[in-house]
Amino acid sequence: MTALALVVLLIVLLSPAATPNTASAPTPSPRDPEPGLVLVEVESLPVQARQTISLIERGGPYPYAKDGAVFGNRERRLPRRPNGFYREYTVPSPGEDDRGPRRIVTGDHDRQFFYTGDHYASFVRVRQ
Repeated sequence: MTALALVVLLIVLLSPAATPNTASAPTPSPRDPEPGLVLVEVESLPVQARQTISLIERGGPYPYAKDGAVFGNRERRLPRRPNGFYREYTVPSPGEDDRGPRRIVTGDHDRQFFYTGDHYASFVRVRQ
């Protein structure tokens, strides 16, 4: 199970809608209004993703040569922005021989954070 699938599963399981026989209406997962992505707390991310965010906030140094490279958003999973708006950073994946599938993508000069555990197939927005 990917880390992203685990995060989504936890959100579903911990939401009031997952509790049987509740008297209140189901509460949808919180979503970022613009891109419609699920919002997650930084604490819910894998420890390596939290470490990568801390590294970004400190300005590096980064362990991978491609860290900080422009993310082109070719998959169109994030809101459309001008080229150069998004940057990507590697989230180490234990047991992987290469960079693996996990990334933090930042936007707006590293003020917005997005996490993908499946190499850009899906994203969650990290609440700051």
